[in-house]
Amino acid sequence: MRSRMNVYFPPEMLKQIADLAYRKGLSRSAIVEAAVASFLSPDGSDRMEAAFTRRLDRLTRQVQRLERDIGISAETLALFIRFWLTITPPLPEDAKSSAQIKGRERFEGFVETLGRRLQKGQSFLREIPNDVDVSEAQAPPHDMPE
Repeated sequence: MRSRMNVYFPPEMLKQIADLAYRKGLSRSAIVEAAVASFLSPDGSDRMEAAFTRRLDRLTRQVQRLERDIGISAETLALFIRFWLTITPPLPEDAKSSAQIKGRERFEGFVETLGRRLQKGQSFLREIPNDVDVSEAQAPPHDMPE
């Protein structure tokens, strides 16, 4: 036997219940009963915890990828700067102005190339495999000065 209970809902929620009942071909009472049963079921909290755990795991993996990418970027920049400082000889005073002009041209070309790669979705970091052997990654490169 069922008992009657009068419940008051906000108009927006009542409209959502009616729409769902129409789409599912059920009565509004059946929709509300299922919602209350789900709310009261002991495994409802377990499902919510599992959903939160999945979301946290996904966020953890995203943060780990960000840490990896930032580490690769920082190491790449540091290696380039070390290499550049090692091989670049000092310029005589009379060649500095032409070198600055050429440097600006090259930098503009670099920025344009970078912009095109980013627009196409290309990324240096995506070209680096995720499973690089740690011992191989820690070995100094053969052609780079220490």
